Amino acid sequence: MKNFFTLIACALVLTSCQFSENIYINEDGSGEMEFSMDASEMMQMIGEMGEGSGNSDMDKAMDSTIVFKDFIRENQDSISKLPAEDQQKIKALEDFKMHMVMNPETKKMVFDLSTEFQNANELQDMFNAMNSFSNLQGKGGAASSPFSSMGSGSSTDVNYAFDGTTFKRSAKIIDKEQHQKDIDSLGDTTMMFGSSKYKINYHFPRPVKSFSKEGALYSEDRKVVTFEVGFLAVLKDPELLDFEVVLEDK
Repeated sequence: MKNFFTLIACALVLTSCQFSENIYINEDGSGEMEFSMDASEMMQMIGEMGEGSGNSDMDKAMDSTIVFKDFIRENQDSISKLPAEDQQKIKALEDFKMHMVMNPETKKMVFDLSTEFQNANELQDMFNAMNSFSNLQGKGGAASSPFSSMGSGSSTDVNYAFDGTTFKRSAKIIDKEQHQKDIDSLGDTTMMFGSSKYKINYHFPRPVKSFSKEGALYSEDRKVVTFEVGFLAVLKDPELLDFEVVLEDK
């Protein structure tokens, strides 16, 4: 299990990845949020460098799902021996599931972290969990993780709201000094994320009437809207993903 999280940590901080924020909203405002990270480029890079050969986790095909509630229950004795801070990081993932697919032959490496919600206001908790998730590998993780500058509870606050017709996503930097420190702490890894994208894919129960940002794409029935920005750009300026979606009337 430790090696499993090691792979995730490496993907988060060592190479360019493609990130997706996928939200599925029901008519009553409940739904599911899934954060997806495609680290296939990492697999490709390792293959080109000739690393990962031998008996290691990187050489094995994997299709695994972790239900964190079960994981915490089954490992409660070991978890109880961890520092209180690390226990809290794991506890924050209790309502989440993680799915990992890795195939060395096809150079595929994808992680999905998902949870259900009853109200859109709960969605910012996903970012708290992402911070915990990316920092599970221990000390100094917050400084080396790109998510240290994203999400509620850090230097940036992200909020969601849905009243049945209008969906809003907004972010703001609440501590500019800390936010700059978070960006600076990434060091040379910022170059690795230069080609990374952050894509939102939102699925609504009714067709989308309007989207406040230019450049959005829609499904044929207009119930799915997709919008993409540079990952490094949104790290530096979280407000790039501020938008409002208006649905057609019932």
